[in-house]
Amino acid sequence: MDGIYVGIDVSKDTLDVAVAPSGEYRKFSNDEIGLGKLLDKMLKLAPTLIVMEPTGGLEAPLAGLLASEGLAVAVVNARRIRDFARGAGKLAKTDKLDAAVIAEFAWRMEPEPRALRDEESQEIKEMVSRRRQLVEMLRAEKNRLAIARKVMKPSIMAHIEWLEQEVRGLDRTLKQRIENSPIWREKDNLLKSIPGIGPVTAATLLAELPELGSLNRRQIASLSGVAPFNQDSGSMRGKRRIWGGRAPVRSALYMAALVGTRYNPVIKAFYTRLLEKGKAKKVALVACMRKLLTILNSIIRYRKAWNYA
Repeated sequence: MDGIYVGIDVSKDTLDVAVAPSGEYRKFSNDEIGLGKLLDKMLKLAPTLIVMEPTGGLEAPLAGLLASEGLAVAVVNARRIRDFARGAGKLAKTDKLDAAVIAEFAWRMEPEPRALRDEESQEIKEMVSRRRQLVEMLRAEKNRLAIARKVMKPSIMAHIEWLEQEVRGLDRTLKQRIENSPIWREKDNLLKSIPGIGPVTAATLLAELPELGSLNRRQIASLSGVAPFNQDSGSMRGKRRIWGGRAPVRSALYMAALVGTRYNPVIKAFYTRLLEKGKAKKVALVACMRKLLTILNSIIRYRKAWNYA
């Protein structure tokens, strides 16, 4: 674990920076001047790795700036860092302490740097995320409509109509953006060649899982949050469970697997076989999600469309 490791706690107004193993700490403003000073500091320090947590997109400009200067950057799932902190008995939380924990996590665990999305990928990811937000609002408004008094129904119905128009417009924009990019269009067509994968699922996977096709089946399953983990200790034997990963990807895979159990011959046969062996439906469906993800990963890696004879 030789080297210099940096942890950055990103907030709207400040950037708290800790260095491991030296324990050095600095605070910078999260604006153009602060970003410039932080970059100068990092270039002089030449760290082995810089780690930060995702903070709703606030980390993206900083991560992009550091990576553009050739510095190794990893944006790590916050849950991994929280679990590390609990394991180390560091339960107190301040911006300074959070930065120190992230730096120690970087030093002890040495997560692999990940290539950052380009501008086009970022835009498509934001559109997919916005579509998901609109659909959630639409669902909430429809639930309200069912119990609303007569006086409120026109307002709710008008909002539902507006939300539906926004979703349709965003779908058209997404479709056009993907079709205008040769690389995105090829991957989109490959994914949609699989029974059970529609335009929304394909766009979600492309935007939220850019590593698809570049990792092996175990790595991509773990990254997506569908890899089972043992819960065994001593003589105790527990059920294996999935956890972590990327929730939007897991949700997309769940719906695709659910459709696949009816319309995809491979997934349908696999699901039926598991049920016949006595597996619970939920367990069988999660296994179908993993199998579907493996198929998706292979199709993107080898650039060959679905072909089930």
